[in-house]
Amino acid sequence: MGKKKAFKPIDLARKPRGFPDKRESLIEAEQTMIERVTSVYRRWGFEGLDTGAFEFADALGKFLPDQDRPNAGVFSLQDDDDQWMSLRYDLTAPLARFAAQNWQTLPKPFRRYAAGPVWRNEKPGPGRFREFLQCDADTVGAAGPHADAEMIAMAAEAMRAAGAVDGEFAIRVNTRRLLNAVLDSVGATEDTVKLTILRALDKLDKFGTEGVAELLGAGRMDESGDFTKGAGLDAAAVKQVLAFAEAGRATRSDTLEALGLAVGTGEEAVAGLQELAAISDALEALGTPEMDVKFDPSIVRGLEYYTGPVFEAELLKETLDEDGNSVRIGSVGGGGRYDDLVARFTGEKIPATGFSVGISRLAAAFSISGALTALDGPVVVLNMDRDNPAIALQLAAELRRAGLRAEAYMGSSGMRPQMKYADRRRAPVAVMVGTDELEKGVVTIKDLKEGARKAASIESNQEYREARPGQFEAPREEMITRIRAIVEADQ
Repeated sequence: MGKKKAFKPIDLARKPRGFPDKRESLIEAEQTMIERVTSVYRRWGFEGLDTGAFEFADALGKFLPDQDRPNAGVFSLQDDDDQWMSLRYDLTAPLARFAAQNWQTLPKPFRRYAAGPVWRNEKPGPGRFREFLQCDADTVGAAGPHADAEMIAMAAEAMRAAGAVDGEFAIRVNTRRLLNAVLDSVGATEDTVKLTILRALDKLDKFGTEGVAELLGAGRMDESGDFTKGAGLDAAAVKQVLAFAEAGRATRSDTLEALGLAVGTGEEAVAGLQELAAISDALEALGTPEMDVKFDPSIVRGLEYYTGPVFEAELLKETLDEDGNSVRIGSVGGGGRYDDLVARFTGEKIPATGFSVGISRLAAAFSISGALTALDGPVVVLNMDRDNPAIALQLAAELRRAGLRAEAYMGSSGMRPQMKYADRRRAPVAVMVGTDELEKGVVTIKDLKEGARKAASIESNQEYREARPGQFEAPREEMITRIRAIVEADQ
């Protein structure tokens, strides 16, 4: 018999995929994004709501389990009354349940925002997690394209608030009515054919016109040799769908004209064009920059979920990761009109529209691009007297009372390890007070960032020791003022 592999305690130090560990810079970045985005939502008149992490599994709509254990797409557990509860998959299904329970007492329309973690029992990948943060705004009880336009304009403002810059993001907009119209125009009646066509449209950015044409026709073989069966459309139908897909390459007004030629004059086509025209007029009235919002017929979202306009926030900029590979994160948020969700609970059709910023995904994108800068750590007061750390504790307390972030070194190492600790803590300043400093009534302050900048031009260790770059003495009573100036200069 083969020997069993010896167990090592370190083998316990592992974690499930898709549940990221976060250090301070990422935590702070996500919290800052949430604060900025929710400040936009509040400014537009939305009120906060927190519905908690768990919902009953049968309240999750399309994720309602059809087996004994509900584990498809969600993480579930059984309550003590034998009912299955699931961690919320998004922030919208809990809103629908809340609105249905409280509809009689809510202001109508009900405008709410929410922020927090959601969980998905899905395969993780780059920029895709099983636990992540979302920040949503929704209007429940308002029909018509003007409510959708408001959501789109606010989404663009929220993207800027989160850190996206002009020209490097876009809110792409489409409507289910136009998607239905193009399916009708090519005679797509079977659900499998419809789904294949829509999935092909969704791949336009990834595969280009030629690849989408193959998926609309006989099928497409990728570089690995895997073959994807196509929708089986004839050449004329493929050309018509491609004309629809490529109509969103210009300004909104030009796109509307091109879409009109591509979808025809059927009832759904006319209604869809009218929706987009009304949205365009409302966006102009709201003062939303033209570059922020594009009409894009290749946007396909939640076919069983959305009932009207759909929109997707996309980062356009390509960047290089730490390995030098070209990376484009793409979608970092989305939303649309969903008029049937609340009706699941009430039996009464209640219109609704909303948008969600994927905070974790957006933070990951900024981290990859280098736009997410590491934050400074605390000022570190070195412990020059290991037998009596009271002086270091006193100085750190003084700095904190002055509003500065500070800590006293609590280990038992010597000077060099303490300086290494300060570097790893990303401390902007290290403070040293030994016997000599106490006698002279001074403190030794080391500006670690300035020291690093000056050290780059010093060639020898001896020169470095003599120069002590970034290090100086200051009177004890000037300690707070001098350190504050260094910290604030780096912010």
